[in-house]
Amino acid sequence: MSMGPTSMDDSRPIFMQIAERIEDDIIEGTILEESQAPSTTQIAAFYRINPATAAKGVNLLVDEGILYKKRGIGMFVATGARDIAVNKRKTQFYEQYVVTMLREAQRLGITSAQLEELIRKGADNR
Repeated sequence: MSMGPTSMDDSRPIFMQIAERIEDDIIEGTILEESQAPSTTQIAAFYRINPATAAKGVNLLVDEGILYKKRGIGMFVATGARDIAVNKRKTQFYEQYVVTMLREAQRLGITSAQLEELIRKGADNR
């Protein structure tokens, strides 16, 4: 589990934030495929949340094929979980940022060429 800020963001359900933090660890390679994921008890203690809320976040990842349960042992990261998580995040990125950016560009009369230039300029300034 990454040791980043332990506070939760009030704008989204906590269980979703828990699932995203586990996904982050998988994407970043902090938790490897076929390794054991943190238990709901560990997650609940670390973030000071209800164990049922932690379990709901973990179960969301089970439903998505990112985690699986080994009976009597705990939760593990599935083979291919990183790809699943990355593809999910790419879709979210497209929907949240690209589509929104394109709509605003159209509303402002920014052409595709001008938009490409703005993106290139932004990338050069990082």
